[in-house]
Amino acid sequence: MTDTARTARAGVPERPTLDGLEETWARRWQEDGTYAFDRAKERADVYAIDTPPPTVSGELHMGHVFSYTHTDTVARFQRMRGRTVFYPMGWDDNGLPTERRAQNVYGVRPDTALPYDPSWVPPAAPVSEAARKNPTSISRRNFIELCEQLTASDERVFEALWRRLGLSVDWSLTYTTIGRLARLTSQRAFLRNLARGEAYQAEAPTLWDVGFATAVAQAELEDRERPGAYHRLRFTGPGGREVLIDTTRPELLPACVALVCHPDDERYADLVGQSARTPIFGVEVPVRAHPLADPAKGTGIAMVCTFGDLTDVTWWRELDLATRVVIGRDGRLLPEPPAGVPADPYAALAGQTVNGARRTLVGMLADAGDLVGEAREITHPVKFYEKGDRPLEIVSTRQWYLRNGGREPRLREELLARGAELRWVPEHMKHRYDHWVGGLNGDWLVSRQRFFGVPVPVWYRLDDAGEPDWGQPLTPDEALLPIDPSSDAPAGFDESQRGVPGGFVGDPDVLDTWATSSLTPQIVGGWETDPDLFRRVFPMDLRPQGQEIIRTWLFATVVRSHLEHGVLPWRDAVLSGWILDPDRKKMSKSKGNVTTPVGLLAEHGSDAVRYWAANGKPGMDLAFDAAQIKVGRRLATKLLNASRFAFGLGAADALRAAATEPLDTAMLAELSGVVGAATAAFDSYDQTAALMATEAFFWRFCDDYIELVKERAYGTGPGADSARAALATALSVQLRLFAPVLPFVTEEVWSWWRYGSVHRSTWPTTYEVGRAVQAPGDPELLRLASDALSQVRRAKSERKLSMKAEVPLAEALGPAALLERLALVADDLRAAGRIAKLDLLPDRAPELVIACAF
Repeated sequence: MTDTARTARAGVPERPTLDGLEETWARRWQEDGTYAFDRAKERADVYAIDTPPPTVSGELHMGHVFSYTHTDTVARFQRMRGRTVFYPMGWDDNGLPTERRAQNVYGVRPDTALPYDPSWVPPAAPVSEAARKNPTSISRRNFIELCEQLTASDERVFEALWRRLGLSVDWSLTYTTIGRLARLTSQRAFLRNLARGEAYQAEAPTLWDVGFATAVAQAELEDRERPGAYHRLRFTGPGGREVLIDTTRPELLPACVALVCHPDDERYADLVGQSARTPIFGVEVPVRAHPLADPAKGTGIAMVCTFGDLTDVTWWRELDLATRVVIGRDGRLLPEPPAGVPADPYAALAGQTVNGARRTLVGMLADAGDLVGEAREITHPVKFYEKGDRPLEIVSTRQWYLRNGGREPRLREELLARGAELRWVPEHMKHRYDHWVGGLNGDWLVSRQRFFGVPVPVWYRLDDAGEPDWGQPLTPDEALLPIDPSSDAPAGFDESQRGVPGGFVGDPDVLDTWATSSLTPQIVGGWETDPDLFRRVFPMDLRPQGQEIIRTWLFATVVRSHLEHGVLPWRDAVLSGWILDPDRKKMSKSKGNVTTPVGLLAEHGSDAVRYWAANGKPGMDLAFDAAQIKVGRRLATKLLNASRFAFGLGAADALRAAATEPLDTAMLAELSGVVGAATAAFDSYDQTAALMATEAFFWRFCDDYIELVKERAYGTGPGADSARAALATALSVQLRLFAPVLPFVTEEVWSWWRYGSVHRSTWPTTYEVGRAVQAPGDPELLRLASDALSQVRRAKSERKLSMKAEVPLAEALGPAALLERLALVADDLRAAGRIAKLDLLPDRAPELVIACAF
């Protein structure tokens, strides 16, 4: 039978190509429901993944491709192991990033004082830079609608890219963090936290981002090095004693409430318990001792202000100091001085920005002779909101908090114990969790003063003077959720009573985006909305995520599940590494060194890009390498062509036949070991090791085994039947081993000769490979034959001969036992090497040597 006839019969195209496979198979998978979750299965047969919802306020980059490919290989492997995989996709579309994107794209800003305009139409995007600098004010509701429209458009683009990448997601399970289900779930969880006393409201010092005009949680902080200067101020102690203070924030002098030194610092021991007067303002402040004071820093004694930094907050709380707030939420000094501070000197500072007030006050101090020496310039770490561009201030605000162990040792220990229950991949990532939980110094601030988020679902009664009763919030019935207090009225009230004495007012804040994202298992799992589904998927099996959000997303999800359900939300957590640029620096949008995947997917194909991604182990960083993507393309192409060639030998018709010849059983014995290694690697979430084992065998299979047996396979009789049977089994197994990483090319080849999808087929087993042979094989025999063939090829290459050149005589020298084994494959070696005569000369060399005579 000719190659052409065999190929046509097997359904193999004349010229297989990788081009267009993504569009073809993405469509087919969707039409056939290949990755649909079977909700009829019981929990033991379900593998549930709590997929990280990417933020849709920007472009996907290679870091996303890297980590999401890893998760997809897990999903595909588990599906082939017989589990029905619960694999949703979410979009994180609420919060500050979306608001910022809407403002930048359309040149608008929300104004809560403006009424809703149903006829308002956004300008054509993108707008000019001038429009961004002078944005148009629109109502809160118009702004929210604009954010919704923008995210819907962004999500369509993201979904198309994910489909092209080949993520085996069940797209019917897609959710968003601002959608109705997410709002309902987030509000229900908050109300239950409130009912149990886990959520509470407090007026307290709050980290505040002036640019975004919102509170910021501890987990969202980052230190950035910024230039500053130490100014030495002269305070006046008892009896006119000079007390010198070094500070980088002289503008906070009117907020000074104490001086603090270390309890063991003898320089100031006699001052402790007495008082000193501030320069310029002449306010008397106490001198106190506290172990956080650093005797080696500055002059060894510090001024405490409300509030300069987090240490000030600690001193203020633990020493029970007075409160003198001077900075407002707009980042400017308040128009009126705090109680006890004289108005005249303060008037020069009122309304100024922090930097302006600093310059003014330094000048006032110099004029009064209370500035000692010149300013000493420094570079020091300054707290920023991770998404902000202005230093944080600490202002006193009323906020909502959720207990997270930061103030309760017992809860802290419970959450540390939860971390110990979790399987961490890699294991050393657990240290980051423990370090974060152990270092918490306050509860989780969950309220935000923004717009596009899940509203805090409470109202407050107004007394006869129109003041809210903060201590008795009005809560809705869960059956009414989700609600928006800015447009919905509480039970017993109507809209006419909003904002009037004796009426009500809605809470104006929204919940932190992590307060919703921390409930992704509950949102997508149908907590309280679909109890049948929830019992089948929760607790989930896997949380894949970035290592940098252990302190936010992972920890917050553990907190919510622990408080609500008393269990971990998942069994395993797999942490991805970072993508590095060619200079080995972490890729990030802020550094401007990210690479977007669209062009790479179009140029090289999705399988090639996935191949690059799969070469990064969990928790390990991976450098972006276009050359590695080209290797992936070459591998996928070879898989097409080698399969076509094998089918041309008749392999497609021999799948269930048995291999009998020594070389065939040797190859399958080695393949059995590869199956075991790849399976163990996938079970350990190490797709890299699985790929390496499979790929190494594949190239030996193509370069050596196929070359060794193709002449025999072209023939007839038991030897030819054995070769074709071995080829069929090997192809079937290898396609499935590659399928989690290279889904498109494996599906294409599978469709040439098998029914259904390779991704719904069973994962190969060593038992399956063993059934394909009549007697156990010796994997070393294939290596021996490969070594011999390699020496023949090298001899031809050294003489610059074609690989098809005849070898009149070849002599095999080596230990007798080794040559006895070589004799088992001598016919295949002669055919592959085109050797006319092969002589076996035992004990003429300590190892195998093939000498060729031409």
